[in-house]
Amino acid sequence: MSALSNSNWDRRNVLRAAMGLAAVGGLAACGGNTGRSSGGSGDALVQYFHAYGEAGTEQAIKKYAKAYKGANVTTQWITGSNFEQKLFAALLTKNAPDVFEFHPQIQLIKSGQVADLTDIIAPVKDDFNQADITSHTVDGKIYGVRMIDDPQFFFYRPSLFAKAKVEVPTTLEELIEAAAKLKTAKIKGAYLGNDLTPVQNNLIWSAGADTLTADNKPAFNTDEVAAGLKQLRTLFTSGDLLLGAPTDWWDPSAFIQGLTAIQWCGMWAMPAMIEALGDDIGIFPFPKVGSAGKQSVTNGGWSMFVNAKGDNVDAAKEYVKWLWIDQKEYQEDWATSYGFHIPPRTSLAQSATKLQTGLPAEGVKLFNEFGHFDNIGWTQAMISSVNDVMANSVRKDDDPKAQLDACEKKVDTELKKLFG
Repeated sequence: MSALSNSNWDRRNVLRAAMGLAAVGGLAACGGNTGRSSGGSGDALVQYFHAYGEAGTEQAIKKYAKAYKGANVTTQWITGSNFEQKLFAALLTKNAPDVFEFHPQIQLIKSGQVADLTDIIAPVKDDFNQADITSHTVDGKIYGVRMIDDPQFFFYRPSLFAKAKVEVPTTLEELIEAAAKLKTAKIKGAYLGNDLTPVQNNLIWSAGADTLTADNKPAFNTDEVAAGLKQLRTLFTSGDLLLGAPTDWWDPSAFIQGLTAIQWCGMWAMPAMIEALGDDIGIFPFPKVGSAGKQSVTNGGWSMFVNAKGDNVDAAKEYVKWLWIDQKEYQEDWATSYGFHIPPRTSLAQSATKLQTGLPAEGVKLFNEFGHFDNIGWTQAMISSVNDVMANSVRKDDDPKAQLDACEKKVDTELKKLFG
């Protein structure tokens, strides 16, 4: 679900990297019980959510919590651009939440911060998207329940494509050419976010590479990825790209207001786009990079975790089971009533009527064909290192291969810390 508010943050990559590594180190080093002290009665729980931008989301989460009879659940709705910092700081105090939303991250498991939820997920495991199960699993145990899957791709205006005689791009070269043809005195050709980091993983995937191998070795440092970075540099310096937009990529405003003909954004923004532009909207994956590449779609999203260092672990697990496993009506409401998202439960994804036709159905199709999921071993420090590659080789003009070499060394160091 998006953060379509005025807080300028990237839901998936930039925000996760923005958190200082000192905070991660502090979390990993933290031992003992740092949960909120409440006598362990289990009748009072606190849950943390970031401030979703879509109207009605805060009210919905509080409505679900109020309907739960097993405990008095209080919601902390964290506004501003630093949800992650606030969450990680709170986890080190006695005011830590019992339940919180986040993304699957190996450090949380290695530090004993999040509880094993295998027992509550196991009975319905087969009804979850198996890629979501995999992205939350370490050593056969499942940590976290996926709430929503958020595919991200390019949105475009078919009317503007027709006027400029542009075909939907399937390669990065074609995207660069399309942006040049679509640009006018009033509209830029494309928008990839203010710092281009939202597409950094897609550049890797679309070049036929990956962030990590199956056995947790760096997999992104290839000649094809380096060539793709050079192409992005060409686009960045062309004058055809929208830079410095009033709101960042997760907000559809630039697209809706006609500042750009193409925008990288998420499926969550479809209702707002459709309301503003009707059926003059199409979508396509990040195009392939190089001859061996393949188009790609990012699957973002949010998951629910239980604080293993809290005083109310069992009560918190009961609540998570009740809401995110048993209450299918609430799960569908959360996924489709406040922006469009794909329910991670296969049965719900298949029955959700709002996703069956039109643009949402096309989004589901791209998600199923080209989607890439979280890698639980891809950490804060690794994300930050790739951010640096984007900054130095695309926004500046450093040699992409040298940048990838330096990044690989940093990532390899982190992997050795985690996996030996």
